[in-house]
Amino acid sequence: MDFFQIIRTIVVAFVISLILGPITIPLLKKLHIGQSIRENGPKSHLVKSGTPTMGGIIILLSLLITVATSAMKSNDLILLLASTFGFGFIGFIDDYLIVVKRTNLGLKAYQKLIAQIVLAIILAIYQSKTSVVETKVLVPFLYGQYLDLGILYIPFIIFVVVGTVNSVNLTDGLDGLASGVSIIVLTFFTLAATNWGLDSVSLFSSALIGGCLGFLVHNAHPAKIFMGDTGSLALGGAIAAIAILMNLPLVLPIVGGIFFVEALSVIIQVTSYKLTGKRVFLMSPLHHHFEQKGWAETKVVGVFWLVTALLCIIGIISIKL
Repeated sequence: MDFFQIIRTIVVAFVISLILGPITIPLLKKLHIGQSIRENGPKSHLVKSGTPTMGGIIILLSLLITVATSAMKSNDLILLLASTFGFGFIGFIDDYLIVVKRTNLGLKAYQKLIAQIVLAIILAIYQSKTSVVETKVLVPFLYGQYLDLGILYIPFIIFVVVGTVNSVNLTDGLDGLASGVSIIVLTFFTLAATNWGLDSVSLFSSALIGGCLGFLVHNAHPAKIFMGDTGSLALGGAIAAIAILMNLPLVLPIVGGIFFVEALSVIIQVTSYKLTGKRVFLMSPLHHHFEQKGWAETKVVGVFWLVTALLCIIGIISIKL
């Protein structure tokens, strides 16, 4: 794909997503599919209670329509869509149980984990059987050097996929945060895929950028709609699948550093509290810590976007793009 094809794809997905917003938001309101704000969260978020959620449907529909109406067809494209919609479906079921059925916790943790592991195994097997480098992954900053994981490849990919998906999910806590960070990360992968001639990945990632941009118009502060687990798990599944198909899982912690720092903050907080009874952060995930420090929500989001952009520049350098 050339530059103009990428821009066209982004614009098409953006317009579709933009149009779907005013259709989806009133429908979700009519169905009373609103976000419940946890009582132990930031008090400033209580005003968001009732805001329509499950808005990830907008991103997924715009992605599907854009890709389906393109002339490109490939197994890689099918796998990318399967991963995105597979994880999105897990999130949809979770959202449905919590918001529609009014259950407290949605899917049980082990149910979500098993489903995520199954999808991760499919990704790992596909890539190990179809990639010219098989079970090798590119090592950042060692330009052109690959590490052969051998029998450890599938467990490693499971760890990467499950970690990425849940990290993106944890990042989705402020207006425009997860969608904005995802757009920047996806831009990195689009540039890399285009430079390496991976047209299927380039089409997919650029279509997802457009879908997220259109959604961001409705999700920016003050958000008119939230993506819910439907959107955050789908985005995590998409980003993880892209990184795996490009043999870049070791670069993912660099460009997606915000995702992983958010997840790490939760792990540190829980571990510290269980071992010592003390909390390291005022509140986790990390974005809530800064809110508790007095930062405005828009400032936290803006800083996290900027950090992601800088990390993606480092990612470009790490693979000598």
